[in-house]
Amino acid sequence: MTPDSMACPCGSDRPLVQCCGRHHAGEPAPTPEALMRSRYSAFVLDLPDYLLATWHPSTRPALLPADDATEWKRLEIRESGEEGDRGRVQFRATFREGGRWAVLEEHSHFVREGGRWFYLDGASAIHRLKPGRNAPCPCGSGRKFKSCCGPV
Repeated sequence: MTPDSMACPCGSDRPLVQCCGRHHAGEPAPTPEALMRSRYSAFVLDLPDYLLATWHPSTRPALLPADDATEWKRLEIRESGEEGDRGRVQFRATFREGGRWAVLEEHSHFVREGGRWFYLDGASAIHRLKPGRNAPCPCGSGRKFKSCCGPV
């Protein structure tokens, strides 16, 4: 698969270059949800410079530690909206670390300055998942866990 035809990790069913890749290349995200999707994709694609650039300076860390152990699998946007220069996104991000599955749930806050949206902060919780062999796979494929991402 070429980068031009690679599906966007955010789950939009669009090619990366037509979806979050535009924002990674410098085009401002038009909404808080678009920024959240592009930030999720940046976590999947290991783009720490983009993550830092889209984080508001008042809450941005100096650097992001490398995280080779986390495999981001699925993003679900639960709710999003904006009022003036403030925005919010509620999402669930499913991930795997080693053989353990979990979901990060967050209520994120965004602010628009100079025509650009920035991630400000969020209230998050992590919940461990224990998918059974015949349960739907947490990655969202629609297949059974045992025949998708289950133990080899």
